[in-house]
Amino acid sequence: MTQREELGDARVERYRRAAGAVVGSAVGDALGAPFEFGAAGVFSARFPEAGRGGEMCGGGGWDPGEATDDTQMAVHVGESLLECGGLDPADVFGRFRRWAADEPKDIGLQTEDVLTNGLPWDRAAAAHFESNLRAAGNGALMRATTSAVHFAREGRRATMDAGRRIAALTHGDRAAWEGTAIFHELVRVALAGADPLEALPEVLAQVHPEHRERYATVLAPSWHPDDATEFNGAVWPCLGSAVWALRTTGSYEAAVRAAVDLGGDTDTVAAVTGGLAGAVHGYDAIPERWRDVVHVPLPGSGGRVLRLPELLTLAECLAGAAEATG
Repeated sequence: MTQREELGDARVERYRRAAGAVVGSAVGDALGAPFEFGAAGVFSARFPEAGRGGEMCGGGGWDPGEATDDTQMAVHVGESLLECGGLDPADVFGRFRRWAADEPKDIGLQTEDVLTNGLPWDRAAAAHFESNLRAAGNGALMRATTSAVHFAREGRRATMDAGRRIAALTHGDRAAWEGTAIFHELVRVALAGADPLEALPEVLAQVHPEHRERYATVLAPSWHPDDATEFNGAVWPCLGSAVWALRTTGSYEAAVRAAVDLGGDTDTVAAVTGGLAGAVHGYDAIPERWRDVVHVPLPGSGGRVLRLPELLTLAECLAGAAEATG
């Protein structure tokens, strides 16, 4: 095999993983949406056998295969990065505001407050945090797959810093920034074909000292979601649950099923799990019966609905842009 052929194979593999991340996150989101705020075990009780089909059932106001605010915001981030040629925080925030004003089916309470309080992009989240003293929800983590793919080729420091900056647009608590930064880096490692679980000690060393211990706890091999001290709508157990699902399973399907079966904030835990597991196992590991029906209504964007071909194009463009800047 020539060097050019080797580079070509590596590029194809990277795109396969990037598509796995972007589509995998959307699929996890849509799979988990009908089970949001339900009890643990509900999903497996309804669908006890993997591979039998029917899991993209819809319900709770969601059509079968319909992605939620998690993926909608991720798409807005990704399209901003591509159209602006990189991170323009004011542009991302403006897209978020237009999305929120277009009455999406679901929007987090904190995110809604930040996007509607009338303050500029560089003050809105900080003001919310100053008033509430609580802003460590998973609403920044849930939308991070597209930006993780985009910044992956720029190296660890750049990708983690970008995760923090994008998270800070809606979440004033540094805990949310650090969780998003960790996820960005885990995806970066996976896209390069390495094991993100083996990289965790090095990743944790880059986390802000005030937050490192707490993340080390939820990302430890011995941690189980039952050990969580907060609802999994918080950033720590959400990320910890996603890493747990990846660590304790051997396939994309098994990881996402495990995530949804935890109950609670199922769409977001499964979206984060799906992004990470998709980057690790690749696009082909996502069951066709799930990926073929996934679709993303996009409030704030003229009524567009993204389906699988558009998501694949988005993933390819994000990975290509990252490669061009790497």
